[in-house]
Amino acid sequence: MQFNFSNPYASTRLPVFARNVVSTSHPLAAQAGLRILQSGGNAVDAAVAAAAAMTICEPVSNGLGSDAFAILWDGKALHGLNASGRAPQGWTPQYFESKYGAQAHPPKRGMDAVTVPGAVASWVAMSERFGKLPFADLMAPAIEIAERGYLMPVVVQQKWEAATAELQSMPGFAQAFLPWGRAPRVGELFKFAAAAKGLRAIAASKGQAFYGGEIAQALERFSNEYGGCLKASDLAAYKPEWVEPIGKNYRGYTLHEIPPNGQGIAALIALGILNQLDVAGLPVDGVDSQHLQIEAMKLAFADVYRYVAEPGSMQVSAKQMLDDAYLASRAKLIQMNKAQDFGAGNPVKGGTIYLTTADENGMMVSFIQSNYMGFGSGCVEPEFGVSLQNRGHAFNLLANAHNPANLVAPGKRPFHTIIPAFLTQNGQPVMSFGVMGANMQPQGHMQTLVRMLDYKQDPQTACDAPRWRYNAGLEINVEAGMSIATVQGLAERGHKMEVINDSYQDFGAGQFIWRAGDPKVEGYVAASDARRDGLAAGY
Repeated sequence: MQFNFSNPYASTRLPVFARNVVSTSHPLAAQAGLRILQSGGNAVDAAVAAAAAMTICEPVSNGLGSDAFAILWDGKALHGLNASGRAPQGWTPQYFESKYGAQAHPPKRGMDAVTVPGAVASWVAMSERFGKLPFADLMAPAIEIAERGYLMPVVVQQKWEAATAELQSMPGFAQAFLPWGRAPRVGELFKFAAAAKGLRAIAASKGQAFYGGEIAQALERFSNEYGGCLKASDLAAYKPEWVEPIGKNYRGYTLHEIPPNGQGIAALIALGILNQLDVAGLPVDGVDSQHLQIEAMKLAFADVYRYVAEPGSMQVSAKQMLDDAYLASRAKLIQMNKAQDFGAGNPVKGGTIYLTTADENGMMVSFIQSNYMGFGSGCVEPEFGVSLQNRGHAFNLLANAHNPANLVAPGKRPFHTIIPAFLTQNGQPVMSFGVMGANMQPQGHMQTLVRMLDYKQDPQTACDAPRWRYNAGLEINVEAGMSIATVQGLAERGHKMEVINDSYQDFGAGQFIWRAGDPKVEGYVAASDARRDGLAAGY
């Protein structure tokens, strides 16, 4: 691919060229990964170290109680890892109805929003199968950061401050995250001694303390104290799952995503629809190109929100949802001059952190972990600093819900939003990448790929370009940097446009590593999103 490295967009970042690269949304985590690479580790070791560091450096988005997913190229083949958590054995529709009455979803916050955390298990699984260095070595940078502390960066502080009012009364939150009775200010030193203790226990036991030892026991006690039913036995039963990524061809490349229960299939559906259309023949930032992408994304979400759940509960398969003939029929529904509110089709006929690493031996890792809604459940186990996700909120509680396949049940995984991505060409690795931010993730995957593959924009330029975000119905949010003419043109076609200045969650944040050639010779070109405090670093 010959990129055009001329960047017409406002940006504080330049592409990074190196043979060994780590790209994350916090500079200290990127440096943690580089430290491991320079100590003889590979890209998997670096990814695990960076992921552990991110639980300390960006707790507004993830923690030791997160879930995770990964897609990695081991030098010969592509592998997927689903480390999303399962419901506690006590979770049934009746359990929630007896406590909260009839409602559509489990609570957004509190212990009844927490499924079994999978992130620590993902670190162990990746290290055991593909890592080079001892697991304990990979935890060392994160432990050091937690114990010594770090100065609060700008974007993380903004989100910390914004979450405080809602979460300050949640169990363990103030003790962990409001050290002066308030959120840290920019430039103040934040230490997380409890999480350092947790990381030390995880390092010493290779994760066993979390799922079968002292941390598991502490989590059960904490859950019991605050009205949950998560038990040590739920943790002990948990295992992450190695899966085969699903893919879709687009412009001579193949985009790979983790299969359901995640929403990555939405990006594949949207690209499959756009593959029927001449996007490259339209101006890159013009109204026609943006309209087609928005409509394709809306069609994708209509099916994803109707059908995607734990695979064993789905009424249709991923293969049926990605059928070329079906997607061609969906593409025909798009009207060039009119925005539409699409319903689901019938395919049976036919805050998150993201990081990526690559090394000079060709190993590439696309990794994502998340507490879901900002600080997640808001619950923080105080002894070991485990900030717990709220993925359980994504379950349905009503049998007649729009997506009945996502009904809560013991041991079941909920519909999931976090999705790593990977691009190949002719079976060979091209790019590991991801874009954070709830339902913005598949939208970010599609928008940045279209810019790179249809318009030859380099990864940093594609990352910097203004984005839109589809919400529901005809509602579209756009970044303030999008041209006024394009915004007005979309509004004239019926899109309900709102210009938003806060980009942290609304428009996601991405990290990209594109393979420039032989990793030992040319290496990679990497990008990090200026919408967060991040850094792409290499050597």
